[in-house]
Amino acid sequence: MKLQTASSVISLAKELENKTAGFYEDLAERYAGGKDSFLAFAAENKKYVVQIERAYYGVISDAIEGCFAFDLDSDDYAVETALAGDAGQAEAVKRATMLEETMVRFYTDAAEQSQSLMADVPRAFMLIVKKRNGRLAKLGAL
Repeated sequence: MKLQTASSVISLAKELENKTAGFYEDLAERYAGGKDSFLAFAAENKKYVVQIERAYYGVISDAIEGCFAFDLDSDDYAVETALAGDAGQAEAVKRATMLEETMVRFYTDAAEQSQSLMADVPRAFMLIVKKRNGRLAKLGAL
């Protein structure tokens, strides 16, 4: 689905964050070796939703919403969080890495497209990119 308004992009961001938070909560239940990290990632995802909403509601107006600041396709950022019941931790970490790379790409694309029309929202997106890149390093250590 084509996303063109700030509202639709924020909705997709929230959906992706909530979906990946659930993925990390599931991993925490399955793999004791990474439980603390996975629970921390899930909690961070929930904080990202609040951060994005604050930035959005702090700057949004009918003028900005009506100008169609984005040209994203939600299908380009689809994430698969289902993991086979017998999947090992290495496979789970590989899936998590793929999810994080997709999220980084989504936030980077969204920030670039909205940079000229909004300041706070792209700034929040790029802060999340920075944190997610750090998360990729943590996943590599698991």
